[in-house]
Amino acid sequence: MPIATDSYEQAIAGFDWSQLWELFDGDREHLNIAQECLDRHPGDRVAARIAHADGVREELTFGELSRATSQFAHLLEKIGIAAGERVAVMMQPSAGFYISMFGAIKRGAVAVPLYTLFGPDAVRDRVEDCDAGCLIVDAETAPALRDSPYRVLQWETEIGPLLDEYRHPYIPQTKASDLAVLQYTSGTSRQLPEAVRHDHRAIVTLARAGLFALGLNESDRYFCPSSPAWGHGLWHGTIAPWSLGIALGSFSGRFAIEPLIDALVDLRITNLAAASTIYRMILRSGRMGELTALDKASYTGEELDPASQQDFLDATGTSVRGMYGTTETGVVLGNYPGFDDYTPRIGALGKPLPGCELIVLDPDGNEVGPNITGELAVRRRGEWFRSKDLSRVDEDGYYWYAGRADDVIIASGWTISPVEVERTLLRHADVVEAAVIGAPDELRGAIVKAVLVANRQDEALVAELQKLVREQLSPHEYPREIEFVESLPKTPNGKVNRRALRGERAG
Repeated sequence: MPIATDSYEQAIAGFDWSQLWELFDGDREHLNIAQECLDRHPGDRVAARIAHADGVREELTFGELSRATSQFAHLLEKIGIAAGERVAVMMQPSAGFYISMFGAIKRGAVAVPLYTLFGPDAVRDRVEDCDAGCLIVDAETAPALRDSPYRVLQWETEIGPLLDEYRHPYIPQTKASDLAVLQYTSGTSRQLPEAVRHDHRAIVTLARAGLFALGLNESDRYFCPSSPAWGHGLWHGTIAPWSLGIALGSFSGRFAIEPLIDALVDLRITNLAAASTIYRMILRSGRMGELTALDKASYTGEELDPASQQDFLDATGTSVRGMYGTTETGVVLGNYPGFDDYTPRIGALGKPLPGCELIVLDPDGNEVGPNITGELAVRRRGEWFRSKDLSRVDEDGYYWYAGRADDVIIASGWTISPVEVERTLLRHADVVEAAVIGAPDELRGAIVKAVLVANRQDEALVAELQKLVREQLSPHEYPREIEFVESLPKTPNGKVNRRALRGERAG
């Protein structure tokens, strides 16, 4: 039975994991992400549309990438990079980036994407932590590593011109359980986070997210502006569409909202997956009416407040649909873009993806009833995996996000969700962005503090906002302290950096 990709009811009722495995040439024993992404699709089909910040558009086919990644895999083998060895890649989205990343995976090495704005210290910590056999750079990133002690290879001079010396194809020898990608989160070089490990089997779980949370199908013109050095840009922006034979769309160069909107219009993008910040920037641009081709939109990571979701829907006719997942489980909640019999609810994370089982637990580990906030847990390998995220599920099975468990504010004995306060503050027309944290207080233990980007910064606005939260949410949840800033600190993947706001060292 084929996987239902237009009927929510059929997708839930008829789902079986074997259906996902049948999408791929490999099996539960032998599988290779690069081969599945590039080698099994028609060679003349467009695989990538790259929008450069300077207005240049680059287009690559599956055939071109299949051939070049095989040649690169042979090159790695020739220079002594063994299967399982780490290959770090520090480039903007480009032919060189995709060939290096997926050529390394095809070789059976482990690809390690690095953010292009990392300084020498951050690069050193990651390269040394994973013991990379080489670091692939381009002309833009090479100068920062001129005195590097690592084996650095520059794409334009030491790789690209040599590829035609190597043959095609390259037959991968990887097992499904072999490590394929190491991905570092957005920590600092002072306290390096542990790399997230992904094996080749991740592509199967990812295909489920692509079908049901991104709503991908062959008619889509898809775009994800997130950097492929981070999880959203690599997995949802790159591997998810390629796993289904769909062209990716990516943004390369210094980010700005105007060039991005130009690209969405020029490329006639119909399906957009972006961080919440991007949607807010599009709303502020006043150019929503130009996105006439758009009919699917999704976000993940930092919440997109319900007011912005409604404004985007009103302006474009397209609903922005959230999804939710963890590093350990992948995406488990979605809002089924393109499924005519599924009705999203503004502000909800959605309903479980096919094959996913979720519950909400109280502090003692007991399942709670509808509309009671607790910790979200996902069934994984026969046990309940506790996500450390707060959520509630309504009577109709929609899940709602309530923030991180460790971000909860306890003031005078009251338990306060920062997310709920942020949602209320963002209802005010002059509030552009909002982040709520707990600030130490000798009397109350903590008070609610709001850090805001706003169109005006005056005492009258402070009073209006405090009154709004008292009346719309609760008298004990209003922000006793409000600070105005020009911009909120963000992690490189677009999330508000709450640790920085609290004055903590990132990790």
